[in-house]
Amino acid sequence: YYNAPVHELLGGACRESMKVYSWVGGDRPQDTANAAKKAFENGFEAIKMNATEELQYIDSYDKIESVVQRVAGIREAVGNQLGIGIDFHGRVHKPMAKVLAKELEPYNPMFIEEPVLSENIEAVREISQTTTIPIALGERLFSRWDFKPILESGFVDIIQPDLSHAGGITECKKIISMGEAYDVGAAPHCPLGPIALASCLQVDATCHNAFIQEQSLGIHYNKDSDILDYITNKEVFEFKDGYVDIPKKPGLSVEIDEAHVRKMAEVGHDWHNPIWRHKDGSIAEW
Repeated sequence: YYNAPVHELLGGACRESMKVYSWVGGDRPQDTANAAKKAFENGFEAIKMNATEELQYIDSYDKIESVVQRVAGIREAVGNQLGIGIDFHGRVHKPMAKVLAKELEPYNPMFIEEPVLSENIEAVREISQTTTIPIALGERLFSRWDFKPILESGFVDIIQPDLSHAGGITECKKIISMGEAYDVGAAPHCPLGPIALASCLQVDATCHNAFIQEQSLGIHYNKDSDILDYITNKEVFEFKDGYVDIPKKPGLSVEIDEAHVRKMAEVGHDWHNPIWRHKDGSIAEW
């Protein structure tokens, strides 16, 4: 109606571009060091990886050592120039989360994400008191009311609302602005497609405390389609030196390929989170 991008309707942009990070895996033995080095050579200034495979409440220090070796390998490959986000994914319990945070501290992570489940704020408090690594969480919180006690606690350094789950553009704008009042950074959660990412970038443009954006472009959730295939103007997400320009076309600035949407709707999908179990058969990740 106004022929304006969404960020103009939210009050205007405070930045011209947004830093993004690249995903390198990590929760199963793999060569994360080479993946991180490749991302760095492609201009990314930050990567994110899963920290660990499944861990019991009290578990083997061999597993802890394997995590440390993967992170150490990245540091050895690219030095301190690369930010490393390490996602515990809520699959670690407080006793081992404390051990992991202590062992990872010498490698200067950019943040540790969901060291325990977000609902377990008492454990987050205890972990925050034992480490200087910034703590990030928020993908499992769904409104400003969920984020309010987290911000008031003072134990979290980075909030990660997901626009697709936490009320959309308006609600997440409010959540991130609440975080700024507590001197908390924001790194919106977005392991999804181009519409979700475009929405995130419009909010990021207006939020001073948004410092990095998750993205999963290039990932194939279906063997017949890349998620970028759902739009016709792929150039809107051109990454340069680890940043993407804030889109300035009307609305979200993406143009949907409706024919491709219809085609893939006929194919359907059957993607599910893997269900991990411990050796005794109990569920390993919530």
